[in-house]
Parts: sequence; C-alpha cells; structure tokens
Amino acid sequence: MSTTIGGAWLAAEGLEDTLAEDLSRRGVTVERWHGQLALSSQPAVYSPWALDIWLEPECVAIASIREAADTLRARQRNWSLYAATCFGRARLVEERLPPVKAAPLVFPALPPSSPLGAWTLLDPETLLFSARKTSPFPNGAPRFVENRTGPPSRAYLKLWEACTRLGRWPDPGTLCYDLGATPGGWTWALASLRARVDAFDRAPLAPAVAAMKNVRFHQASAFGLEPATLEKADWVFSDIIAYPQRLLRLAQRWIDTEQTRNMVLTVKFQGETDHETVSAFEAIPGGALAHLAHNKHELTFFWSDTAARDGVSPLPGWNAQPQPASE
Repeated sequence: MSTTIGGAWLAAEGLEDTLAEDLSRRGVTVERWHGQLALSSQPAVYSPWALDIWLEPECVAIASIREAADTLRARQRNWSLYAATCFGRARLVEERLPPVKAAPLVFPALPPSSPLGAWTLLDPETLLFSARKTSPFPNGAPRFVENRTGPPSRAYLKLWEACTRLGRWPDPGTLCYDLGATPGGWTWALASLRARVDAFDRAPLAPAVAAMKNVRFHQASAFGLEPATLEKADWVFSDIIAYPQRLLRLAQRWIDTEQTRNMVLTVKFQGETDHETVSAFEAIPGGALAHLAHNKHELTFFWSDTAARDGVSPLPGWNAQPQPASE
C-alpha cells in the first residue's frame, strides 16, 4: 500500500467485515488492515460502523522514539494510542507524550471538549497519526464509573454512552417512553435521572425497577402501541430485539405522528447486516446512526425534532457527516 493514507476507520472487534462492506457501499476500498484499523488512500467518509474515524491521517518516517514523540507534540497536546504492533516501542513513545486524562466518567457527564488526536506505529520506522478524529474518547470507547447494584443488567451502559455522545439526556420530570423495557436496565437509568418513565413490555420489569416511584409499567407490545393515543413524549427509547425493518417502521410511525421530541433506538442485526435498512435510517431527516463501544452487532439511531427542523445531525461534535451509500 502507498504511504499516502486518506482515511482510517477503527472497527469494533469482530465487525471488521461489516465496516468494510459499509465503506464499499460508500465508494471506499479498504486497502490494508492495521489490527482493527481500516486504511485507504481514499478520503475519510462517515461510516456508522466505525468506533472512531481518523479524519486527516498523516504517515511519516521516524528514526527514533524521540522523533515520533516530538512529531506529535509539535502538533498538539493530547494524543491517544492505538497499538496493533510494535507494542514496546509504542509504549516508549507514549511515555514521552503528555498524559491524557481519561478517568471514568460519572454519568451524567458531557464528553471531553479538548482536542484529541490518534496515532499508531505501522512499523518501527513509520508513524501514522491524525490530529482530528470523530470520537472524543481514546479509540472511541468511553469508560464509566459503573453501578453494580441498582440496574438489573449491564444494558444501562449503552444508554449512558448514547446520552453522553448526544451531549443531552432527559431532565427531571420529562416524560420518557421505554419500549420493550424488560428487564429494565434502560428504565432504571432513565428513572435514576428523575425522569418520568412509562415502560412498555409484554413481560414484567425486574421488581426493584418496577418499584421506583417515577416508573409506570404497561403490559403491552411496543409494536402494538398507537403513538397518537398517548401523551406526547419528550423522549422515546428502545433497546428491543426486533428485525431492523420492523424497528424502522416503528421509528417512522413515532416521527410521522409527531409524538416525541427525541428518540434513541438500538438497531440490532441478526446474521447478515441489513445495509439497505441502515441506508433507510440514515435517510430520515434529523436522524443519525453510530456504533457505540457498548453495542454488539448493533447501531444506535438518534433523532430529534430540532435536528430535523434545522437540517442538521442530532450528534454534536461529529466532524464527519454521513455520505450516502452508493446505489
């Protein structure tokens, strides 16, 4: 591969093929893999399957550990290492760089605002780096101070990450609908913010979650609800297991009836990735998709009526905008 690298995309473990398929649909050929980092001579475009996108990668020859560190320090202060090879040498370079404060977040918290670049060693004499990237977190993965006693599952971390990336979360007293809520990890997280939560599922919530004073449980299918018959929600959330096309229809029904101001849904894929439905979600005005560090073979769909009205992405701080997949 040429040392000219136009774009670099970091895949989640096990989703390298999915990322490559998505990039191909957007006209980008992955020419080389460096661990989980997809490299191409073509310019960086947005892919929702990337944990992080290096927007302005530069590839330079370095003669020493000191030269590598000096090259990075001359550009900016904060750098995060992606180590796929030359581990010992990379750590020695890292030791010469200012430390990056990446303490676990106490939710709710805004993501870091300081510029953070990314770098790696392609081989002992070749440094690849990008001063700009899409995620404010090292390798696209925020860490949280976890609650190991309250929630009935670890799914709440997915909601915490989604709200942190969004830079917003439900205020106290706002009305949230949690569709397909059982066992209640997301309901617990929302109720812990002191929001009013109406949880819908055919199966009951975990007793401790159902007992929270600002939670109301409704034994009903998320797909059987008629949004127009319900009170308008400030937020609609869902981590339900469903075919992507069915979830797309659900999202469109809530948007079309104007019965929510904000939406955060997990789009889950079983078997092959449904790229056509990914494109359909991306085409919704005011919406955006992203793969979160706590997602599996999933994407998270974000939507807000404000973003739809203003014609912008609901995800602030994401510097690369979606490029439609090729027909």
